[in-house]
Amino acid sequence: MIKLNEISTKPPLGVDKKQLKDLTKQYQERIGDLNEILRAEGKQSLLVILQGMDGSGKDGAVKKVFKECTHFNVDVYAFKKPTEIEFAHDFLWRVHQQVPAKGNIKIFNRSHYEDILIQRVHGWIDEERVQNRMDAINAFEKLLAFDNGTTILKFYLHLSYEQQALELQERIDDPEKHWKHNANDWKEREHWKEYMACYEYAINNSTIPWHITPVDERWYRDYLISKKVCEAMEAMDLKYPDGKLK
Repeated sequence: MIKLNEISTKPPLGVDKKQLKDLTKQYQERIGDLNEILRAEGKQSLLVILQGMDGSGKDGAVKKVFKECTHFNVDVYAFKKPTEIEFAHDFLWRVHQQVPAKGNIKIFNRSHYEDILIQRVHGWIDEERVQNRMDAINAFEKLLAFDNGTTILKFYLHLSYEQQALELQERIDDPEKHWKHNANDWKEREHWKEYMACYEYAINNSTIPWHITPVDERWYRDYLISKKVCEAMEAMDLKYPDGKLK
């Protein structure tokens, strides 16, 4: 049973920052190479799910980890409040339209888990529906993984309450980041404990495991995610159509 308050949001003591940043660069370059093979092979796909509180660095993680990838087959989709049309369908309807086709990488900035996070925190759905949606999410991910050859990586960006305050304040103070400022983020912050409980529920009830990723230091976030993505892509045993490895 994962308890988020028992996991540090910071890098372990004694880690070599320079060494890990050098490794991150190597992982980034390898991800770029493997992405070319993924595209050429056209038989598998990769879905990367990034979840975390406001200010946890989802945008930054995308920019850093996939910086060496071409844009031909890498796409990012940010899930926001559902539209009226989306509300008129089941909660996975809008999600299924965004999953990666074979040969592609898709990155979800937030995801289908929003429907058992914010809606649960604010009491917009009852506990029976939460469980039904959790079951549907597990079945949905199983469908993607076992029927469509999609490797799924799920990252919970583990941010401390104190660091979030600094990140949100920076959006006010820094003119280049002011466009990200949303007063509602501060209101959602008031529900921190409720969000942590809902994240723990989602993490502990998922069939496909989550990677709990400390993000108070962004260089460590980049290292961990790059490493996991690279390892997952290596495990896909990707090959060019002629069978040669790059």
